[in-house]
Amino acid sequence: MDKIKTILKDHYDIDIIEVSPQQGGWAALAFKVSNNENTYFLKMYEKSRASTPKWTALIDKYVPIIVWLMHNSGLKDKIPVPFLTKNGGYKCEDDDGIYLLYAYIEGETIGDKDLSAEQVSQLSDIITELHLYGEEIPVDTGAVKEDFCVPFLQQLRDTLDKEYTNIPNDIRVVIDPHIAQMNGMMDTVEKLSGYLKNTHLRMALCHTDIHNWNLMQSGQQLILIDWEGLRLAPVEADMMFLVDKPYYDEFLSIYQQQHNNFVINPDALQFYQIRRRLEDIWEFIEQLLFDKQDAQERNGSLGSLAKELKEIT
Repeated sequence: MDKIKTILKDHYDIDIIEVSPQQGGWAALAFKVSNNENTYFLKMYEKSRASTPKWTALIDKYVPIIVWLMHNSGLKDKIPVPFLTKNGGYKCEDDDGIYLLYAYIEGETIGDKDLSAEQVSQLSDIITELHLYGEEIPVDTGAVKEDFCVPFLQQLRDTLDKEYTNIPNDIRVVIDPHIAQMNGMMDTVEKLSGYLKNTHLRMALCHTDIHNWNLMQSGQQLILIDWEGLRLAPVEADMMFLVDKPYYDEFLSIYQQQHNNFVINPDALQFYQIRRRLEDIWEFIEQLLFDKQDAQERNGSLGSLAKELKEIT
């Protein structure tokens, strides 16, 4: 905890008195840090994790877009924006991690609970507003523009083919019954990728990770957090999380008041659904193969991998 206090003093000139771990997300550890004046939320992406470069490579590209949205759209107070370091950066780092500092949100993660009617309405308002903006905004969006690539695909193919006999037996036991399905999904997403690269779909700013663990209720306001995946993409990149929800019709009725010509593109929807499923599967395989995990963490990753694979069968 002393390292965290040092980081905050050196890079933000904040003297922290108390540090307490919080429930982190998929990509990062989380800490509640406070002094006599303010309480903050610190995200730490561990450099020891194989997936950290994926989550942190575009921080300096996507955060300026979030800052612009906060000041120029109807999303103020509905999205978190990190504090600048004393040198004007969006992040800081040490040998162990890369850090982002936010104001602490007093509230509760939705998590396993169902959304209320009011929360559905507010979520639809947030996504409706977000999708109004595209590459015309006066902030560079080139680095976050969708190119329909699947960057992990070849590594996943190699792991299931040329390198398969070399991976630990406990992983192969989990994967074995599902290899045919995964190969079919990889072939499909590769074909869709090639096709979509030659289409001209409208692109908008998309969160690309909408689920209840990324939604917080703070007072009367729903807040959408964890914007590492912000992309300029076809809106199906967000809609894939919503089309199967029981509240989708209600969500859509609000959404179409602003986007009155919206119709789902089935090819884009299928591409994002399959790519996300494969990406989640690869994330757990990657953790098991490359991250330093104790027995409990490894069992957790194996269980999560098994759950993801079961859902594709």
